[in-house]
Amino acid sequence: MRVLRHLEEVGAELTGGAVAIGNFDGVHRGHAQLVQRLIHRAQRVGGPAVIFTFDPHPVRVLRPAEAPPPLTWTERKAQLLGELGVDGMIAVRTDEQLLQLSPRVFFDRILCESLQARAIVEGPNFRFGRQRRGDVALLDAYCLAAGMELEVVPPLGNGGRAISSSRIRTCIQAGDVQAASRMLTHPYRVRGLVTHGARRGSELGFPTANLEGVDTLLPALGVYAGRARVGGAVWPAAIHLGPNPTFAEAAAKFEVHLIGFQGYLYGEPLEVDFWARLRDIRPFDSVEALKSQLWRDMAATQQMVQPPVL
Repeated sequence: MRVLRHLEEVGAELTGGAVAIGNFDGVHRGHAQLVQRLIHRAQRVGGPAVIFTFDPHPVRVLRPAEAPPPLTWTERKAQLLGELGVDGMIAVRTDEQLLQLSPRVFFDRILCESLQARAIVEGPNFRFGRQRRGDVALLDAYCLAAGMELEVVPPLGNGGRAISSSRIRTCIQAGDVQAASRMLTHPYRVRGLVTHGARRGSELGFPTANLEGVDTLLPALGVYAGRARVGGAVWPAAIHLGPNPTFAEAAAKFEVHLIGFQGYLYGEPLEVDFWARLRDIRPFDSVEALKSQLWRDMAATQQMVQPPVL
């Protein structure tokens, strides 16, 4: 899986194949269906299966106040697409110059000249070019004139509605990470850097890694079961996302207790998968009552989550 940041870096190994353009935020099951068709088309034309995506999301450049919080960071997106069988991902820097290209220039410069595409695979709502003026009908006309194949992949449904990044985002914001994961190709994952906290968890006998610098969407406040990934190992994790009202602490924190882990984590990057929401954040009448609940949270987590992979 090749990951490039500039069109100038594209070599022969990523040209002459099938291309899909889009944000692919979250890499959900609908994206996976499209990727399957992309790979099929790439094999048919005898070239690579290539994703052309944007970093950051175009709305973040055009209308920053309206930009949705991302579900995946670029490296994670590349990893997931690579696992689906994509040969290469080109994540170009989104700037005004790129966004001002007309549909005609976008098609000619990127798809024809840079990628020498022989097939295009898109969803029915695909738009391209300045002010999103290009649609699938226009793309079809361009492809026909250029001798390219075009396949339009219908959206994949779930519960009677199409799977989409915005729908997944709504589930996560509501804390329903299980519903989100059913639409994703993987449990929902975030990343952060372990920093020093108040050491409240260690005093209670439940040491936690305090995460900061998360650059993707966080679920609703609550206690969750999940897994934490650090140093090549995977650990069951009880996750606390919110304040500590038992100790009159109002500031929301992201704390992760790696069940069974012993070691030093400060300054380390940590990736956390959210498997299920266990309960709301609430105050307890005593420290002992809180500790009893934490034991129950750990037990519930261990029942749901596979043992650590060392």
